[in-house]
Amino acid sequence: MPKTRVLVVDDAVVVRRMVADAIADDPDMVVAGVAANGKIALQMLDQVQPDVVILDVEMPEMDGLQTLAELRKTRPRLPVLMFSTLTKRGAAITIDALSLGASDYIAKPSASGPPEQTLAEVRQNLLQKIRALCPKQSVASPPPKRDTAQLIRTALPHVNVAPDLVAIGVSTGGPTALGEIIPRLPANLPVPVLIVQHMPALFTPLLAERLGLKAKLKVVEAKTGMTADAGVVYIAPGDYHMEVLRVGRVLRLGLHQGPPENSCRPSVDVMFRSVATNVASRTLAVILTGMGQDGLLGCERIREMGGRIFAQDKESSVVWGMPGFVVQAGLADRVLPLSSVADAIVQAVMEHRIVATRAIPAVR
Repeated sequence: MPKTRVLVVDDAVVVRRMVADAIADDPDMVVAGVAANGKIALQMLDQVQPDVVILDVEMPEMDGLQTLAELRKTRPRLPVLMFSTLTKRGAAITIDALSLGASDYIAKPSASGPPEQTLAEVRQNLLQKIRALCPKQSVASPPPKRDTAQLIRTALPHVNVAPDLVAIGVSTGGPTALGEIIPRLPANLPVPVLIVQHMPALFTPLLAERLGLKAKLKVVEAKTGMTADAGVVYIAPGDYHMEVLRVGRVLRLGLHQGPPENSCRPSVDVMFRSVATNVASRTLAVILTGMGQDGLLGCERIREMGGRIFAQDKESSVVWGMPGFVVQAGLADRVLPLSSVADAIVQAVMEHRIVATRAIPAVR
């Protein structure tokens, strides 16, 4: 099997060396080329034919955003990993890059931590994400076992009631997926929408802000004690699990820093379990693109309680890990391309509610 070819684009020699050393440790990868800025990188594409590009955010002459925009004109599906600093400015630029079609990001090592430990963490995350983004080397996505159509759940039919809440779990490729879905939800959506997106604390308020600029619904970063109101989108803050708590007839949000699950905090499983407990059959869970299997156990619990589950399909996912595990487990009611997810959510929420309303006899 040919090695995964990596193009490293960064103006810092020390960063290029660090990335090259990390890739050299993996026998299935090779550095196909290095470039000091985006202009040089674009000129190299035809020659080096990379399988994945590691792209610095801030560079002279042509920065990461400009490079990404140009690259996407000719290579819309080429995986691109942004290499960004964990600063407010770095986070803002990275969110913009993810919204423009970057596949994922890697945080540059901080000077405050132990150098060896920090570099080891970067190396581990870097190699893991490259494997996930390159299908020929991916270990994050489950191998296909049966035709997707045969895996749509039939054993335990859901309770045919209108959902009272939509819960979305997403990771790699999430900002692009959410940017496709959330702006297409109508202003009169009669339920709250809860989102767990795997991101650090600096990123999640910016994600909420960017989505809110395009959405008809109000989009906020969640805070403990907030009521889960209809027509509002709540994004779990980085480094905090988000749960739904029932207080009488009111749903409230709770945040805590319990242990990570699936190496994630926030975790989709934590949110899905709480929704299954407190909303039960009136849950619509949506599992979108992402590496790993966070959300699988939560979907099992939602299924047991009679809720509905939609999963993104393989073809439109950046990484078919999270939705892939749910589909292969036979938990999904529907497997949908990204372009159809928003309409499916609206249909499930609105049509079942209209049917339920019509079923109530008129008072004379």
